[in-house]
Amino acid sequence: MHLHILGICGTFMGGIAAIAKAAGHRVTGCDANVYPPMSDQLEALGIALTEGYDSTQLHSAASGADVFVVGNVVSRGNPLIEAILDAGLPYTSGPQWLRENVLHGKWTLAVAGTHGKTTTASMLAWILEHAGLNPGFLIGGVPVDFGISARLTDSAFFVIEADEYDTAFFDKRSKFVHYGPRTAILNNLEYDHADIFADLGAIETQFHHLVRTVPPSGRLVVNADEASLARVLARGCWSEVERFGDADAISAEGMPTPEWRIGTDGNVTHGRVPQGVLRWPTAAPQLGRHNRLNALAALVAARHAGVPAGAGLTALAEFHGIKRRLEVRGTARGVTVYDDFAHHPTAIATTVDGLRRAVGRARILAVLEPRSNTMKLGAMKDALPGSLAAADRTYCYAANLGWDARAALAPLGEKAVVHNDLGALVEAIAVEARAGDHVLVMSNGGFGGIHGKLLARLAARR
Repeated sequence: MHLHILGICGTFMGGIAAIAKAAGHRVTGCDANVYPPMSDQLEALGIALTEGYDSTQLHSAASGADVFVVGNVVSRGNPLIEAILDAGLPYTSGPQWLRENVLHGKWTLAVAGTHGKTTTASMLAWILEHAGLNPGFLIGGVPVDFGISARLTDSAFFVIEADEYDTAFFDKRSKFVHYGPRTAILNNLEYDHADIFADLGAIETQFHHLVRTVPPSGRLVVNADEASLARVLARGCWSEVERFGDADAISAEGMPTPEWRIGTDGNVTHGRVPQGVLRWPTAAPQLGRHNRLNALAALVAARHAGVPAGAGLTALAEFHGIKRRLEVRGTARGVTVYDDFAHHPTAIATTVDGLRRAVGRARILAVLEPRSNTMKLGAMKDALPGSLAAADRTYCYAANLGWDARAALAPLGEKAVVHNDLGALVEAIAVEARAGDHVLVMSNGGFGGIHGKLLARLAARR
């Protein structure tokens, strides 16, 4: 089969391309911006890429395609999709193609939630790998222990990061309703994606639809500390449920008691029975409470697939994390520069908190690019000062925002600096930073290569 993939350079669609190629299909594709690293990865697989969405592709790169797989970045008015519709050619979404051609007949383990999907899915895939189950996976990041974001195997198990974003221009359901999981992690649920969801209730409805797809012999692994998830299950649940939570937190009145708990000391219990201790590799500690809960969710999900909790803890002791999750990009003149994907206020707060616990009283210089659609709309701007409060200084890159970043960050006073020019931003950070500082760069994009520019500027400083 010849697939032509529209929006192929996105992490999800690029992963589908790699899986389809591994399955023996001929794969071509196009995107508005064909650039590394995804373009390099796809070309290394022998996948021909076309820059842009010109309709002439129907007579060249996409000539004879059996199906067009359409990413959710493509909307009506796109010249190629208009030509496909006019010609009556077959098309489908990425999630639907994956369900029908890869996930059918497999034990799918889906990881859903506003935060931590990539980390938890990576942990889960690594636990299954360590147990010899050789899982296939499609993850929205690159786990260090695998070095790739997607792979196809002959295993019965497949781990997928289950995104709640919409599927395609012709299918406004969340992607995850297509996956048909036997094991589903519901990690947390907050308001996000303001460009497609009116409020939290609209997202809860999509999670309810996901719950409806899990079979009665399947299992939901649910964060017991989330009132939003309790509301989702109250709308209907037809599967087994295992709840997990923080052993050191006080449960809110009326919230269900978690069967699985983890403490700040890493001790894991099931009921009252100790299961072992979570320990990270010394060279790659997964910092913060959120990562303890991510690990606990992965342990419980893996147990449903037959991996005992003790074996899962052994695997996590050898888990080396994910690229762009508090990833150290380098050190210059005693200043350490990190890269992190955090872009929602809750994720920003937990990332800063995790780093703070690791570095103690050392200074943290937080550098933020509000780049997601939700951030650009300003839906979360009022929560930003609180999420950045634990940082010693905050630098915000405000180019292309539709709201006043200086006004939004005013509660931080002189601790906050805003720039519209990337060069000026790098210079301001370089002038302020001193030996022993930790510069935490947070963005869900490339941020103009700021990490390398900042390290070079620091190294050149006298």
